[in-house]
Amino acid sequence: MAKLGIALDLGTSGFRGHAIDLDQNGMILSTAVTTRHPLPGANVIDHLHFALEVGLERAHEVMVHAANQVVDNLRIDKSEVVRLAVCGNPIQLSLFEGIEFRDLAYAGKKKLASLGVIAPKRDAHIVKACEIIGLDLPEDADVIIPPAVRHEIGADALAMMIQTGMLEKDEVAIVTDYGTNAEMALVYRGTVYTGSTAAGPALEGQQIEHGLLALPGAISDIDFEAEDEMPSVGFKRITGQDQPVTGHLKVHILDHEMMARPGDQVDPASGNVLAVGELEAAGITGTGVIALLSQGLKARLIRIPRINTPDTEIHLPNGIKFTENDLLEAGKAIGSVRAGHITLCQEAGIQLEDIETAYMSGASGTYVDALKAQDVGMIPARVKKIYQVGNTSLAMARDIVRDVQHLWNMKRVADDLRQHHCMFAESKVFEKVYILELSYWTEGMPLNQYQKFLKKYGLPALQEVTDTPEVIKTVKKDIPDLGLMGLKIITDIGERKSVCFEGCVICSECIEECPENALYLEELEEGCAITINLALCDGVACRRCERACSGKGFDLLELLTAGDEPLPEKKKQQGMK
Repeated sequence: MAKLGIALDLGTSGFRGHAIDLDQNGMILSTAVTTRHPLPGANVIDHLHFALEVGLERAHEVMVHAANQVVDNLRIDKSEVVRLAVCGNPIQLSLFEGIEFRDLAYAGKKKLASLGVIAPKRDAHIVKACEIIGLDLPEDADVIIPPAVRHEIGADALAMMIQTGMLEKDEVAIVTDYGTNAEMALVYRGTVYTGSTAAGPALEGQQIEHGLLALPGAISDIDFEAEDEMPSVGFKRITGQDQPVTGHLKVHILDHEMMARPGDQVDPASGNVLAVGELEAAGITGTGVIALLSQGLKARLIRIPRINTPDTEIHLPNGIKFTENDLLEAGKAIGSVRAGHITLCQEAGIQLEDIETAYMSGASGTYVDALKAQDVGMIPARVKKIYQVGNTSLAMARDIVRDVQHLWNMKRVADDLRQHHCMFAESKVFEKVYILELSYWTEGMPLNQYQKFLKKYGLPALQEVTDTPEVIKTVKKDIPDLGLMGLKIITDIGERKSVCFEGCVICSECIEECPENALYLEELEEGCAITINLALCDGVACRRCERACSGKGFDLLELLTAGDEPLPEKKKQQGMK
């Protein structure tokens, strides 16, 4: 019987897995990815809120159910699996393992003591699959759990530091996972300064009207091709008197091998196709959004916080458009990353211009045009080198599955790491800078005024890009090797729960109000049931559905925690929103 291993990245925006043949030098057999995270909400804070509201058992159940779906889609004989290695942030790993997580939700010692919370050690360890309730693998298979450094900085952040090799180099360097949870680490004179900011899902293409994760059909890059020479923007604020540059947008679309191919060329003001490309666009991912911001600013299509077109929208192929609300969401995400960088520099006592090397990890960090990312402030302006390194979390899990010694090496790095962690949620520096970022992105504060405030606060200054840094792409795709059987995309990862609410008058107000179309209506013999797709739900902090119910009979928590007993036989099903 063959010996198989599974590497699983429990990311904040979705899960990614490899099946690995341990008898064939760790050869990758197949890959499966989800298009969303199975828990309600768009970020790790939403996932925490869900677990606090419904309980650990329920959150664990949802996580493991999704992990089982990933394993099923790897197309292997599960009876031959002897090892599973996971990687992710401490919240994701805790919910997956089913261990105490409330110490990650509350910072105060008195609060934790009042709840009787004893924080687990979260060290490197190995358990049997039978100890992970609900995990559909052989009972005696090993489940390998990597260590966390502390609180917000977990195995995924540790993985990106190890996989990039930055800890072994004599340089001032910063590494950032450009994802929903945006972990980052600054290395300066032997000390690692770490932080994590809930950048929001816009960098992953979510909460963008026509947004899409990095999947086949997603617009991953955009170039503006001007009829004349493109103007330089820099710190100059585009005004209402500045007319857009005449030209067209050329989009690049991910194919089924996750490689960028030419898409249509369009007029950004109308969407009229000027030249037909090789692939049809299904949506725009976070890297495409960043590219559009960079090119839109240079082409004067964007004057923050407005879009400088007749209908205040930028039109892309196949009816896809970019709105001012999308601009706002992207700006908040980019702003939180730049605020994090400035905060870490302040903690280290250096300027942004002192950073020599930037490492970009994650799907967004792989597919984005690094120079365009630098244009919009996601990378310090004066770095000399930019490395794009792919999905380091999945790479770490893959290495551990192939050789468990990597786990103990990882533990040794975590134990020896001389580090200084900054809780951005408690940082006055981060607060001040992020307010400036919000003023810039949402109110149009000129950057020269932004600079004056940084100087007033005694904080590291922004710089303009003066020289073009060297860009080194260590991988072409965030998952370089998809395996012999290739990639399987799981579009439907969400559990569904249904409740027949007493007094429901079938007004559908809750359904209409849901911003993510997570609810639909089923009319049954015994009444009407509201059904929810957990993966589409915006989380327990939203509750727009609950507030919209005129009869006040709708209870979101009751719906989220509904039992699994079958509903009465359906009379008919009304179409899913």
